[in-house]
Amino acid sequence: MKRPFNRFLVRWFVCGLGLWVAASLLGDRVSYNSRVGVIVTAGLILAIINIIIKPVVVILSLPAILFSLGLFMIVINGLMVILVSRLYEPLHVTNFGAAMLAGMVIGLVNYLVTTILEEK
Repeated sequence: MKRPFNRFLVRWFVCGLGLWVAASLLGDRVSYNSRVGVIVTAGLILAIINIIIKPVVVILSLPAILFSLGLFMIVINGLMVILVSRLYEPLHVTNFGAAMLAGMVIGLVNYLVTTILEEK
């Protein structure tokens, strides 16, 4: 999994899976109209945002991350989810609290999938 394209495909899959799990757990606070295409497209957009925009936001908010002992990352993950929701209308997130919860679910799914793939 050292090739960049393969890593991107895994990141895309994990983002889509995380969004699907978050929508299942959070009910009507995160909705995608029960269409798989919405999850796939939103996962792609989230993967691209996490590659391009998230590192810049993390560097700019490094003092807040250090001061909060890393808890500010939950806010950053929520911002990334709400940004995807604003850029791609079929994915609907009701408020920032739901986006933060979805970001936590996506982070947990990312951790679990990465752990499973690195064991092999």
